[in-house]
Amino acid sequence: MVYIFGMAKVNIKTTAETTGTDGTDGIATQVFRQIRADILSLTLSPGEIVAERGLETRYGASRTPVREALARLIADGLVERHGRGYRVTPLDIAQLRELFEFREEIEAIVVRKACQTATPESLAALQATADRGLESMTPEHWLGAGLDIHVELAVLTGNRFLVEAVRDAVGRAVRPRWLLASDASERRTAHKEHSEILRLISARDPDGAERAVRAHTRAVGVSILAALEDARRILGSRSFADGEGTPPTVHPTRGSG
Repeated sequence: MVYIFGMAKVNIKTTAETTGTDGTDGIATQVFRQIRADILSLTLSPGEIVAERGLETRYGASRTPVREALARLIADGLVERHGRGYRVTPLDIAQLRELFEFREEIEAIVVRKACQTATPESLAALQATADRGLESMTPEHWLGAGLDIHVELAVLTGNRFLVEAVRDAVGRAVRPRWLLASDASERRTAHKEHSEILRLISARDPDGAERAVRAHTRAVGVSILAALEDARRILGSRSFADGEGTPPTVHPTRGSG
């Protein structure tokens, strides 16, 4: 099961990720990207304790860039302080359930508004973005490819608050999204769903576009929760915010995001 619409470039740089004139910031950015990729690929598991010294050794960097990288990861919600050290932020099932309830409502508003504001040229560009979602990717390629049509659709509304809301919502689900981003057949299904949403917007059919995006978002949430059920059996309870038990049973339909 996959839902890969990636991260729009506007969403990738959720923290200060630009390279400064001195070498330190450039190294910090490299370390940040390496740790982030390891978190997304579960090389560093949710709930895993990490220490500055260990990260310095692992990534071949000094303390300052490692600390800067950790600060960025904390800001992005991928790492948190734990005692005197740090840990990879555990996955939060309850938060994800609330997140997808919110996404369904906010993205319904977005597509209705986009039916009024999107130009044929902008929709053609978004279709090209959706087409790139068929590609197989590494975590870093995925994050850097600018494939989040949901954020870009919000941009087309011209409403900065809708853009920020969608950007924040898709960013908060970055790890479970990557868990689902490796199956080629599911990428094809995601592409079909995204293309249909764009077709309905192009046809200026707000009711149809809303129905399509609601069904799409609902299915994505169900698929993510199902994947996390499977992941819990492998990762163990420490990887989840509740620390015990299993998430409520879900019945996966088909979802991609």
